[in-house]
Amino acid sequence: MPTVNLKIDVSGSIGDEAWRNLRHFELAESASFDFRRASSESCKHPVDAPHLKGECIGAAIHLETMFLAQYAVAHYLEQDCVLDADVEAD
Repeated sequence: MPTVNLKIDVSGSIGDEAWRNLRHFELAESASFDFRRASSESCKHPVDAPHLKGECIGAAIHLETMFLAQYAVAHYLEQDCVLDADVEAD
């Protein structure tokens, strides 16, 4: 199952707000995010404070086919907070 890996800028958002505000690809089998996927460092601010400039999260979007994964990459890259997207074949 192909996976689309995303790097998402969370600067100025609080908690998982940037993730929740994305327009998600409707044909995804599953999706998850993790602050450690995009950076080796964790946030160094209170949980209820906005993320600092330059903070990112990583996400993995699992799709049924490579064809759908390529469409998902284009879908996510159209969104301002998505910095990078690539496909990883399993």
